[in-house]
Amino acid sequence: NTLGGQNAVIKHRWGKGAKELLFEGAPRGVKFALGENVTQANFHNNRGKRFPNTRLGVEATLRRAFTEAREYMNEPPPRRDLRLETLADILRGKILVHCHCYRADEILMILRIAKEFGFKLATLQHALEAYKVAPEIAEAGVGVSTFADWWAYKVEAYDATPYNAALCTRAGIVTSINSDSANHTRRLNLEAAKAMKYGGLSEDEAMRLVTINPAKQLGIEARVGSLEVGK
Repeated sequence: NTLGGQNAVIKHRWGKGAKELLFEGAPRGVKFALGENVTQANFHNNRGKRFPNTRLGVEATLRRAFTEAREYMNEPPPRRDLRLETLADILRGKILVHCHCYRADEILMILRIAKEFGFKLATLQHALEAYKVAPEIAEAGVGVSTFADWWAYKVEAYDATPYNAALCTRAGIVTSINSDSANHTRRLNLEAAKAMKYGGLSEDEAMRLVTINPAKQLGIEARVGSLEVGK
């Protein structure tokens, strides 16, 4: 969905239940998504017949949602709508947006939407074409959490490059390496090291891609992400 569910930051604790895994004090977050996953343009079983089924429709969905949220915030109480209350909390800055995206044009679109409606876009997730619009991302103060070297698994990923993380870092973007793979999650240090080969990052810069930088993107850098007293 264009506007997905709220997410939770967790800390793995052996033998604990789900509620005990929550990272105390971490900012709330929400998942947005753009591109083929939303429009279902890459589905071949006739599932792509619902709105939004174009990229313009995705933008329209966002614009409509936040217009409704603005109107809701300006209404007198006591009407309470949980969906609109969540959108209003995004506008109030209480919920950070982490947005799944790939192409440069849709990255520019979500940056414009965030600026127009005044909400905090914390990270662009995957963002394989971020290197094309790195100055704009840096100016907006938005992070990038990208794959090290995944591409060509669908059309909108064809322009990916393993230099993306390094190029974004050099542009002044808080950059991290992520993974949609349970296998890669176990060796993100090696995924980060690829930015030393592809882009010439130093060992320290590469290590930041999987330590302090993702902590900053999640808003928990005061407690984790580096070796400092109190962490």
